[in-house]
Amino acid sequence: MNSKKIKLRVVFMGTSDLSEKILQALISDEYNVVGVFTKPDTKVGRKQELEKPLVKQLAEQSNIPVFQPVRFKTDAIEELRKLKADLIIVAAYGKIIPKEALEIPGFGCINVHVSILPKYRGPSPIQNALLSGETETGVTIMLMDEGVDTGDILTQEKVAIEQNDTTAILMEKLSLIGAALLLKTIPLWIERKIETKPQDHSQATLCQLIEREDGRIFWTDSAETIYNKYRGLTPWPGIFTFWKNSSEIIRLKLISIGLQKINPLEKHQTGEVFELGSDIGVQTEDGVIIIKEIQKEGKKTVTVKEFVNGYPNFIGGILQ
Repeated sequence: MNSKKIKLRVVFMGTSDLSEKILQALISDEYNVVGVFTKPDTKVGRKQELEKPLVKQLAEQSNIPVFQPVRFKTDAIEELRKLKADLIIVAAYGKIIPKEALEIPGFGCINVHVSILPKYRGPSPIQNALLSGETETGVTIMLMDEGVDTGDILTQEKVAIEQNDTTAILMEKLSLIGAALLLKTIPLWIERKIETKPQDHSQATLCQLIEREDGRIFWTDSAETIYNKYRGLTPWPGIFTFWKNSSEIIRLKLISIGLQKINPLEKHQTGEVFELGSDIGVQTEDGVIIIKEIQKEGKKTVTVKEFVNGYPNFIGGILQ
């Protein structure tokens, strides 16, 4: 084991799937992680059973002390002081870390952020990049300050966004890139071989918060806009629409869709479901969305062909 890694006392802060992968990289690379801060356990499912964050599960498996403050205030700061951290690493923690805590470690606090800052500051950079139809994103390792993703840049790495990338797919790619970039950056930062680069705040963009109802489709949008919404909001919260079947209004979640930017020769109403060769399409303001898998609220996911077998009048229906 590298003696420098043994001596360097690292505290990790994070909660999401991205966080778990970053923490795993630090552990695998034999860094001396002396404590992990993550959000409290959450109640999930109908039985409201407590579920541990993946970061906590990994830390416990590795015998690393775990701290789960509801608010990062006096008690949490005192626990942090006791750990005598030389460096704090943050990745998608989901809490504001106060200045008093940021000033504790001698090498400061560095953050793994999945965008090319200053674009997409905030908690949902991958979703927002996809919603905006970006063709490129990446990872930024930055030195944290009191602002939201406003600190000086240490290193960055860009990656192309592919046409079929969803939030889940892109998160997996950026997790691997972020972990590798962090492991390259830490020794350079500790040895003072990196010159920090201030962000150009005039170029900054902020993430919109993602809420469940953001998945509602408006068929008056273009097919490309709807498809980008699907990419950005998969797997959560997903996209949905409504179909009036006789007197019943059914909420339909579109699990998997495709995109055709060109309108068919035959004209259809906006929101109309129709057969397009062997596919089932929905007319948008400009272009067609191809439905592949669909889920009626409260039911299991089925292929669109299976759905049409059960509801043949879906063809010709108007989605709202």
